[in-house]
Order: sequence, then C-alpha cells, then structure tokens
Amino acid sequence: MAACGGGDDDAEPTPLPTAPAAAGDIVETAVAAGNFTTLARALEAAGLVETLKSAGPFTVFAPTDAAFAALPAGTLDRLLANKEELTKVLTYHVVAGKVTSADVAKLTEATTVEGSKPRIKVEGGRVMINDATVTTADVMATNGVIHVIDRVLIPE
Repeated sequence: MAACGGGDDDAEPTPLPTAPAAAGDIVETAVAAGNFTTLARALEAAGLVETLKSAGPFTVFAPTDAAFAALPAGTLDRLLANKEELTKVLTYHVVAGKVTSADVAKLTEATTVEGSKPRIKVEGGRVMINDATVTTADVMATNGVIHVIDRVLIPE
C-alpha cells in the first residue's frame, strides 16, 4: 500500500469493485442494481431511455441516488422540469463506445455525447471524473459499460 500524500498522482488506480456481467442493456442493468432510481427517472424525463437501450456501445458514468440527493436543494427538481438542461446534464455522463476502467485510467479527458470533455485523472489510486470518484467500475451490460460515480457531473 502506498503511503498517503507524496506524489502518487500517477500511480495505477486501486482496483475497484466490479459487478458481474449483466444480461440486460445499460438501462435494465442500472434499474436492476436498485441504487439508480433517480437516474432512471431522469433518463425517462429526458426521453433518453430508448437511446441507452439501443445497440451502442456506450459508457455511462452513472451517479447513484445518493449522488443526486447530494445536489444543492432544488437542483434536481429544476433539471426534471427543464428537458433541455436535463438532457445536457445526462448526456454529459455518456461516452460513445465501450471504455473499460483499464482504458479510463489511461485517459486525461473523454468527449461526452453532450460534446464537452470532462477531466479524467488518477489521484491517490482512485479514478476521478472531474470531482466525482468512480466507486464501482466495469458494470458490464449488453450494449456497453457502467462506471458508478459518487457525484452528478454538471457541464460547465
């Protein structure tokens, strides 16, 4: 184990929990996991369910229900009431193609479906997407991969 502090920023990421391959697509896999009910509701409100059920492949950085709950008061309700803004936020969590944790750890940025490029870095053995930490990697679905994150990503 590496000691805390002292320039381990380029160290290999600590292996994260991974989930067994799912028999379903990204949406079915997320719903079955049980901790993405807010994400599923948001995808439905934005009209993105069918897109993420299509052939893909897609990589989704999926915020948990706890990540949505941690947003500032009123933010989720505002997003759910504004389909355009909600779509922008949700597509900021999606990368075209299947990008596994081994691939993500080698990147410094990735172009999202929304069009922006969030920062990717390995810090203290953890993979970070902007200020969000990947808590579970490589949740395989039939049309891509999900990486669970602990914060909702908001495009600048």
